[in-house]
Amino acid sequence: MGIILIIVILVLLASIKQIDAYEKGIKFTTGKFSKIMEPGWRLVFPIFQSYKKVDIRTKAVDVPEQDAITRDNVSVRINAVIYYKVFDASKAVLEVENFYYAVSQLAQTTMRNAVGEVSLDELLSERDIISKKICQIIDKATDPWGIKVENVELKDVSLPE
Repeated sequence: MGIILIIVILVLLASIKQIDAYEKGIKFTTGKFSKIMEPGWRLVFPIFQSYKKVDIRTKAVDVPEQDAITRDNVSVRINAVIYYKVFDASKAVLEVENFYYAVSQLAQTTMRNAVGEVSLDELLSERDIISKKICQIIDKATDPWGIKVENVELKDVSLPE
């Protein structure tokens, strides 16, 4: 009887998982999504259940420098910073394999496409408008992933010599 009690206590202790205040936990029971775990101590029973933590703080991602061609056929190199936040942790885990990478790749392609739609003069004089347009496009595309894009800032536009 004492051995069984010790085993039960050890399993219960091993089942306690901590979700921090800036995280959400995604619990899976026998491989299927079962619920979102709020911050605090939660029970996740080994073998039958697993979980994944998702950081819900705003993230700043540096979008690497991209070669782009403006509408008036001028080659430029442009980079940006994108700020986003996970608003639905379950979608961020279930709908896209690696949302960090996916948001970065989406930002790169959207930035190149947006630059291709404007002239060099517009790119240099209306950076705020172009940033907002890129932000709206990325935000709309990431909504099904449970991600809210808060802001996109164009950092640098390098012109050819």
